[in-house]
Amino acid sequence: MLFFSVFFRPLSYGQIFDSAKVDPYQKVFVETDNFGFSYLEELEASLSKIQADTLKFEVLNDLAYYWHTRNLNTALKFTENGLKLSSKKSNPLWNGRFQVTQAAILLRQEKLDAAEEILIEAKAKVEESDLAFLNTQLGYVYERRGQLGRAADFALESLRLGEKLNDKKAIGLAYSDLSNLFWKQEKYKEGLEYGLKALSFFEERNVVDLDYDFTLYVVGNNYLSLKQYKKAMEYYRRSIDIGERYGFYNNLSDVYISLVELYAFLNQFERAEAAGENAIKYAYLLDNAFMLMRSYLSVGELQIQTNNYPAAIENIQKSIEVATPNFGDGFFLSKAYKSLGRAYAQNEQYKEAYAAFAKFDSLNSIVFTAEADQRIAQLQTEFEVAQKENTIQLQETKLLQQRTSQNLTSLIAGLLFLMLLVLFVSFSNNRKKNRLLRKQNVEKGFLLKEIHHRVKNNLEVVSSLLALQTAQIKDPNIVSAMKESQNRVYSMSIIHQRLYQNNHLSSIEMKDYFVNLGSHVLDSFGQEKHININYKMSELHLDVDTAVPLGLIVNELLTNSLKYAFPNKYKGEITIVLDKKSPHEIQLLVKDNGIGQTQDEPVKGTGFGKKLIDLLTKQLDGTMKVIYTSGTQYLFNFKVHRLP
Repeated sequence: MLFFSVFFRPLSYGQIFDSAKVDPYQKVFVETDNFGFSYLEELEASLSKIQADTLKFEVLNDLAYYWHTRNLNTALKFTENGLKLSSKKSNPLWNGRFQVTQAAILLRQEKLDAAEEILIEAKAKVEESDLAFLNTQLGYVYERRGQLGRAADFALESLRLGEKLNDKKAIGLAYSDLSNLFWKQEKYKEGLEYGLKALSFFEERNVVDLDYDFTLYVVGNNYLSLKQYKKAMEYYRRSIDIGERYGFYNNLSDVYISLVELYAFLNQFERAEAAGENAIKYAYLLDNAFMLMRSYLSVGELQIQTNNYPAAIENIQKSIEVATPNFGDGFFLSKAYKSLGRAYAQNEQYKEAYAAFAKFDSLNSIVFTAEADQRIAQLQTEFEVAQKENTIQLQETKLLQQRTSQNLTSLIAGLLFLMLLVLFVSFSNNRKKNRLLRKQNVEKGFLLKEIHHRVKNNLEVVSSLLALQTAQIKDPNIVSAMKESQNRVYSMSIIHQRLYQNNHLSSIEMKDYFVNLGSHVLDSFGQEKHININYKMSELHLDVDTAVPLGLIVNELLTNSLKYAFPNKYKGEITIVLDKKSPHEIQLLVKDNGIGQTQDEPVKGTGFGKKLIDLLTKQLDGTMKVIYTSGTQYLFNFKVHRLP
C-alpha cells in the first residue's frame, strides 16, 4: 500500500508550511513526504521569515541533515550556522542535536574520530528520544572502521530505545542497520529477514524518507547475494525512484554501484557500464570520497569481468587513491585490494598481484574477526531468533573441531615424516640384501613387495598433501611449482607400484612405466586431447637406481614441452625413444614438434627443471645434447653399471 501511495499520489505537492496552523511547519519526512525535489529551497527560503527560535532550529537542522544527501560541504555550512545560533541562544538541547547532525556529515567525510568525539559530547545534551538516532550514527562510525561487532551493539541499543518509546522509525532503522551488517558478514538470509522486517516498520509510518530508501537498497543487496536477481532489481528500482524524487544522491550512488554488479551477472555489460557512470556522477555531486571510492571500484570490477585488465587496474587504483589514510572503512578497502590483485594476476603482473593480495589479507583479517562474528550471532538470539543459539554453539564446536583437526594433522605429518624416514632407511638396507633374500626365501620376497607397496602409498600421501596445499594457494607461479612437485613424486611412486605388482622385484619395465607417467603428466596439464606421445622402444628392464632418476628426467622434459612448446592449445606430438646400445650403455631421446627454441634463448621459468636434469644426468654418469631443429630434441647417453 505504501508503494502505491508513494508512486501514484498526485504530482501537485502539498505545502511544507501552512501559516493557518498553530504549528505551521509540517516536518519533512516525519509528518509529511508530500513534496518534490525543491523542498530544500523552500526550507531555506523560509528561514528569514521564522521568528520562533525552536522552529528555526528545527528547520535549520532539517536543512543541514537533508543537504548531506546532496552535498556534504553545503550541509556542514548549515550545521555550523545551527551550532552558532544555538550557542548564542544558550540552548544546549538543540546544540546537541546540531552536533549529532554534524557528526553524521563528518563521518561521511572520513573524519571518524571527530564524529565519535562530537557524538559522545552530544549524548549529555539531547533527550532520550534523540538517543536512538545518535546511537545509529555511532554504529556507522564503528561500521566504517570495520568493527562490525561494536556497530551491532549500537544497533541493539537503538532497538531497545525504539521499543521502549514505541518509536517505529527507531525500530525500523535498527533492523535496517542489522540487515546491512549481516550482509557484510555474508549472512544473506538473516540480512534479508531483518531488512524486510525494517521495511514493515517504516511502512507503518506511511512516510517515505532517506532511511526507507536506504533499506530498499540493503534488501536488494541481500537478494542479489542470494542470486535472486529479479527481486533485487525490483527493490533497486524502487530505491532509485525515491532517490531521484527527493535528491538522495548518496543512496542513488549506492544503488548504481550494486546495479553494476547485477547487470554484470545478467551479462548486460552496457547497462552495467552506464550504472557505473551514474554511480560516479552522484558521488561527485555529493562530494563524498566514500561513494567515489566504491564507484571506481565497481567500474574496475566490471572491467575485470570484461577482460579489460589495464583499465580495471587504473580504476581500482583510483579507488584506492580516493581512500586516503583516514578512509577508515576496512571492508570496502579490502575488497578493492582483492579486486586489484585479481586484475594484476589476470594481466600477468604477478609481483603486484601478490602485494595486493597481501594487503587484502591484512585488511580482511581486521574486519572479519571471530569476535565480530560471534557478537552478531549473539544479537540474533537477543532478537528472539531462538534457533541462532544453536548456531553459536555449532560455530564454537566447529572452531574446536578445527583446532583439534589442525593438531591431529600436525601429529600425523610428524609421524608420516618419521615413517618415511624409517622406510627409506629400511629400503636402502633391504636393497643391498635383495639378491640374497630372493635366494633364501619366497616369504622374504613377499616382504620386499610389501615395503614397495608402503613406499608407494606414502608417496601418494605426500602427493595428496601437496595437492591440498596447492588448493589453498592463489599465486599461479607457486601453484605451477607445486603441481610439478606432485608429478615428480608421482614419477617415483609408480616405480614402486610396478615393483610390487610385477614378478621382478629389482627391475622396472621402462616402456610400460613411461606410458603410465606420460598419461599422468598429460592429464595433470589437461593436454590429453591436444598432445600425443609416441613411445618408440622395445621392452627394457632397468634397476631402480637407474629407473628413478631416468623417470624424473623424462617427467621434467614432458613438463617443459607441455608448458612452453605448445602454446594456445597447439596440437603436437612428443616422442620418447629408449635403446640399449651396449651391455652397459643406454640412449634416451625425448623430442617434440613444438615451436622450438634457439641455443641462446634464455631459460624460461625458474630454471629449476634444467638444474635437476643436469644433476640427474651426472648422477647416472651420462651426457646430454640439445638439438635445435624443428621443435626441440634432448639426446642422452648413460653408463649403466648393472643391467638386469
